[in-house]
Amino acid sequence: MISLACEIAGVKLNNPFIMASGTYGFGKEYSAYCDLNKLGGISGKGLTLHPKAGNKGTRIFETASGMLNSVGLENPGIEAFLAHELDEMVRWNTAVLINLGGGTIGDYVEGAALISEDNRIRRLDNRRGADMIELNISCPNVKEGGLAFGVETETARQVVREVRRATDMPLIVKLSPNAQDIRAMAVMCEEEGADGISLINTFSAMKIDIKRRRSVFDNLYAGLSGPAIKPIALRMVHQAAKAVSIPVIGMGGIVTAEDAVEFIMAGAAAVQVGTANFMNLRVGEELADDLYRYMEAEKIASLEEIRGII
Repeated sequence: MISLACEIAGVKLNNPFIMASGTYGFGKEYSAYCDLNKLGGISGKGLTLHPKAGNKGTRIFETASGMLNSVGLENPGIEAFLAHELDEMVRWNTAVLINLGGGTIGDYVEGAALISEDNRIRRLDNRRGADMIELNISCPNVKEGGLAFGVETETARQVVREVRRATDMPLIVKLSPNAQDIRAMAVMCEEEGADGISLINTFSAMKIDIKRRRSVFDNLYAGLSGPAIKPIALRMVHQAAKAVSIPVIGMGGIVTAEDAVEFIMAGAAAVQVGTANFMNLRVGEELADDLYRYMEAEKIASLEEIRGII
């Protein structure tokens, strides 16, 4: 018997493929093209305490072996999501992660508290709620001059500590590739009670329109994702996985089942798939099928046999 199943912070996944935040909406947008029951999980569009309209101007630009995005956390806000979107997400037999962003520590804490209270009420009513919170500490820290929370370990510690106090839900912390020390950042998350970490977020990058003589993006810079970043992402996941005992969710340029196997061999408990969703609307379902075939050919019964072997 071959099993693709895995577990993150006590949450069982059908397989290791989680659709990455910002690339899959809240799931229903893809349900006409892909059997969502065949996915391991969905990390919903990044949410903030209050609704955001997102950035103006160009938001997406294709580049060599990747994609630049400057969407700007467009989202309906946490309360609107809980009232109008979550019921649809939990219909599917797949893990649900709520990706939580914020501009201040207070925003993060209040957002986590709202999500947790909703989860508590749902449990009392015997209704399914979200399975995990994915804490995105790559958002700008408004009160500190725009510095991302996820760059300096001690700054990030404050956010993780306060959010951990605000929720009893499984907490996954999403790390920035711009962290000064990715190992120290991962260790800090474990010290502060995180149940897992996910990495990496996009790299800050740029594209210039030489005809208009200006950046393609109104905000000058954008986030680079896709196959171009995979070797760097793989290295960072390996470093983080060696430094902590909590589960690590790897991401960055995963397009094929072979890519996913590399991340698992580097120590990832599961993986997230982002840019590939724009290349193939059924990629999540196909990746699971391809991974099964790989394991069958290699006579691997469980992912535990290859996890962290490098």
